[in-house]
Amino acid sequence: MNAATARARAQAALTDLRPRPDDIAADAVAGLSRTPKRLPSKYFYDAEGSRLFEAITRQPEYYLTRTELALLEARMDTIAQAIGAGVHVVEFGSGSGRKTELLLDGLDDPVAYTSIEISRTALMDSVTRLSQDHPDVEMLPVCADFTAPVPLPAAARRASRTLVFFPGSTLGNFGDEEAVRLLASMRRTMGEDGCALVGIDLDKDPAVVEAAYNDLAGVTAAFTLNLLARLNREIGSDFDLDAFHHRAVYARERLRIETALVSERAQTVHVGGRAFAFEAGEAMDVEVSQKYTDASFAALARAAGLRVTHGWNDPQDWFGLRLLRPV
Repeated sequence: MNAATARARAQAALTDLRPRPDDIAADAVAGLSRTPKRLPSKYFYDAEGSRLFEAITRQPEYYLTRTELALLEARMDTIAQAIGAGVHVVEFGSGSGRKTELLLDGLDDPVAYTSIEISRTALMDSVTRLSQDHPDVEMLPVCADFTAPVPLPAAARRASRTLVFFPGSTLGNFGDEEAVRLLASMRRTMGEDGCALVGIDLDKDPAVVEAAYNDLAGVTAAFTLNLLARLNREIGSDFDLDAFHHRAVYARERLRIETALVSERAQTVHVGGRAFAFEAGEAMDVEVSQKYTDASFAALARAAGLRVTHGWNDPQDWFGLRLLRPV
């Protein structure tokens, strides 16, 4: 199958539920009305944000992606045995699809793949590549915000079970209550006989963690600031990108990176017909990146009605994959 054919098939199957400008504006106004101010990290991923994130994953300081890829490669045989044959893979946020490629290669006869991804460009690029390499796997992409319930398209071939795939430690971008709600949503998606394979970044030396979110090349800073550029372009806000800077600090007592955009000066920004005043040095929260221990992750899973049945770590215990099933 050539790229043009693969893209045409993926476009034909696409379910498009992506957020509209009014939704984005309402979320931004709600966040900026809070104390401290905040913006939703889910809006990082427009086409440029997705491109910048892929560049982040290739920075020498950013250990997460290369560690998880190596872990998938090393343990895929045992992961596939634990999951079983004939599954419908449902991925929450597909990104570039590099990890998905390893998963589909290693699983026994996967019948379908549904990626739920907020960036239409990243979604279609990923599914096009995957469909070329896996012509026997039905591609059913959904452009949507996976943090809200999403109806799944039905596969033509009956699957033995649903596997939710959530790599990259994306779960760590949610506070505990939000993470439990997301895991509970996964439980509903997988059903009583399904399972979920979740990536988690583990607690480690704070210097290693902080460096990953403050790369010397400044790619992460550009990625964070691109959120403001997207809001300016899509909802007509007037953030001055030169008047904010990126800050990411590992709060070890809370086991999480806390990322903010800090105002360089006193200023007023207009969003959704509202004016928001910033003081010099005021931090606007944009993302958390939670790190886990086995105990803390198991507790989250239990709160969502799930249990950890299998676990795999890299040799340094920097990153883990956990298989979850309903209690």
